[in-house]
Amino acid sequence: MQINDQIPMPEQPRPIVIIGAGGIVSDAHLPAYQIAGFKVAGITDIKQEKAVSLAQKFSIPNVYASVEQAVAHAPANTVFDIAVPASALPGLLPKFPRGAGILIQKPMGEDLAQARQLLSICREREYTAAVNFQLRTAPPVIADRHLIEEGNLGELNDIEMRVTVYTPWHLWDFLEKCQRVEILYHSIHYIDLIRSFLGDPKGVYAKTVKHPKMMKMSSVRTTLMLDYGEFVRATINTNHCHEFGLKHQESYLKFEGSQGAIKIHLGVLMDYPKGTNDEFEVCLLRGEQEAEWQSYEIRGSWFPEAFIGSMSSLMRKLEDPSRPLPTSVEDAFVTMSCVEAAYQSSEGGGVPLH
Repeated sequence: MQINDQIPMPEQPRPIVIIGAGGIVSDAHLPAYQIAGFKVAGITDIKQEKAVSLAQKFSIPNVYASVEQAVAHAPANTVFDIAVPASALPGLLPKFPRGAGILIQKPMGEDLAQARQLLSICREREYTAAVNFQLRTAPPVIADRHLIEEGNLGELNDIEMRVTVYTPWHLWDFLEKCQRVEILYHSIHYIDLIRSFLGDPKGVYAKTVKHPKMMKMSSVRTTLMLDYGEFVRATINTNHCHEFGLKHQESYLKFEGSQGAIKIHLGVLMDYPKGTNDEFEVCLLRGEQEAEWQSYEIRGSWFPEAFIGSMSSLMRKLEDPSRPLPTSVEDAFVTMSCVEAAYQSSEGGGVPLH
């Protein structure tokens, strides 16, 4: 069986200027651009020493003292890669040139009201803007989508994301100040991914909770279901506090259809940030034969290769405006609407017993 796991690339890659020099830039953005051969022209961060350190590590020629300086000295046709906390985005977005290409690290603001404000700024400034929902372009997800679109699974009726891991939240200390964490900064990826396969849900059911050993975090565990009617199930279950070793940790994305199933083990979330190996398994029903799972080798993973895809998608859109931009700010706004609905559901509580 032929499986397509390749990320479409731009014909003429554009220079990139990065705003922000935090862990996600160091661990994912820059390694991905290095693999892809994308040129990073410069970087800036409010903590200048972080920008200098990454510039030295990844041979970035320019460290800018401010966003304003980065914009003033950016090469022609620069794509601005913005990787800052969501709370900084409303004040930051208007600083870029009118009509610029912009990739915004998720989430698209801290809540739906802020997402609406950011969408308005992008429209008024005529940006070609996308949100970095890069899980859509992870090679195993590209492979999965190819098999589904080719009809191998038949009619898709079930998507399940399960995460039972121990996440070192202290690596992102700014999250301790956020009123929303797990859904907004983590499960949002899976909400967006499910939307990319099934379209927009009718509604959302959710409960997100804290953990006694992580009291500084507003929430670290979530159970969530997207409503696609009576024949399709789409669920997300996350527990970031499983501190009992790797034996029973889980991190998988599973698709089931009328004729087959695919299970993707996402190793990056296990033993983070070291990670474990990915696995890509397929089971296709063949008449009366006993169902068997087959493993396939996929070239690339969520970290860092998926980050090639999100930047490449934006560059391809800038090359040819007729091409789709799957994670445009317009589409990302709908994902943010789902996130908002999830928090409202969680706060509303369950049906009381009678």
